Amino acid sequence: MGKALIIGAGGVASVVVHKCCQNSEVFEEICIASRTKSKCDALKEKLQGGKTKITTAQVDADSVEELVALIKEQKPDIVINVALPYQDLTIMDACLETKVDYMDTANYEPLDTAKFEYKWQWAYREKFEKAGITALLGCGFDPGVTGVFSAYAQKHYFDEIHEIDILDCNAGDHGYPFATNFNPEINIREVSAKGSYWENGHWVETEPMEIKRVYNFPEVGEKDMYLLHHEELESLGLNIKGIKRIRFFMTFGQSYLTHLKCLENVGMTSIEPINFEGKEIVPLQFLKAVLPDPASLGPRTKGKTNIGCIFKGIKDGEEKTYYVYNVCDHEECYKEVGSQAVSYTTGVPAMIGAMMVMTGKWKKPGVYNVEEFDPDPFMEALNKWGLPFKENFNPDLVD
Repeated sequence: MGKALIIGAGGVASVVVHKCCQNSEVFEEICIASRTKSKCDALKEKLQGGKTKITTAQVDADSVEELVALIKEQKPDIVINVALPYQDLTIMDACLETKVDYMDTANYEPLDTAKFEYKWQWAYREKFEKAGITALLGCGFDPGVTGVFSAYAQKHYFDEIHEIDILDCNAGDHGYPFATNFNPEINIREVSAKGSYWENGHWVETEPMEIKRVYNFPEVGEKDMYLLHHEELESLGLNIKGIKRIRFFMTFGQSYLTHLKCLENVGMTSIEPINFEGKEIVPLQFLKAVLPDPASLGPRTKGKTNIGCIFKGIKDGEEKTYYVYNVCDHEECYKEVGSQAVSYTTGVPAMIGAMMVMTGKWKKPGVYNVEEFDPDPFMEALNKWGLPFKENFNPDLVD
């Protein structure tokens, strides 16, 4: 079928590479590129010998020039961006210049401010339309599958959806007193930022971790979860008909929160540069360097994740509720692709999104969020490629 250029070589990229190789009918060829070529080579080493042809390259994803040169050399059908969110715009610029389809798993955020929103990438809509290429934004799990779940609920079960609660539960235990399951810098920025939810057409802001609920997650049990701001609230607020409220909750254990509070109190989570021994350092980036690498948590993580959406709305004049979710086992993921479930639940949808664009099922010029396309082929692919969904038509609601 074609060729993908995968930019990034971390935990999520590793899953994307594994899954592209499993799906060699679509991904006949892949090139893995990152600032550290040795990481790309290690992935190639692990996976070559299958049907997918693998090459590697070194690239600085902050440099449009280097990216353009690489894309011209590799001639991919799509660029899969699993680098850092700070690099979304340079990679989009390179795709525009070379007229190649683009997809990512997390929206752009500037390095100097913990503010993630879609406005920067949505500003590219017209440019991508004119270039005749597709940009698929936020195709991980949340954002990503949660948007597909919402489009699926809207298409099959509701005339109007009034409320969506997105619940992200990670009940994995890695045995460390404190570690983050994905990039520590992004993770801590998200958690220490103010929370917010979408209600009646505007944002309601909350203090960090101010709103807590307890929920009994299928196959996991009761967990404490906290309201956070999350980017898909912004696109779902625009794309789901009749929506009145959308909230996002994530589970955290007490040990994690205690450590985080302490680190925050001593200034270690700050993104303001400080002067240390004549050198400028960013405390949060230093903290990232001393914490365990999320990619190293795979072999030691046990337990499950449960991520899904609860919908409340109207069908044929009647009130209706619906819960659709996926349960993923950390140890099973590690056995299959050598990564824990947090990387797996992001990497699998990234491969599926790229496949949707490459096979033409989700292809039209412009910049789109996942819920703007037909959810059915994606939902089918989730069952096939390792993230089967489960449904409940009488779920416990979150008050």
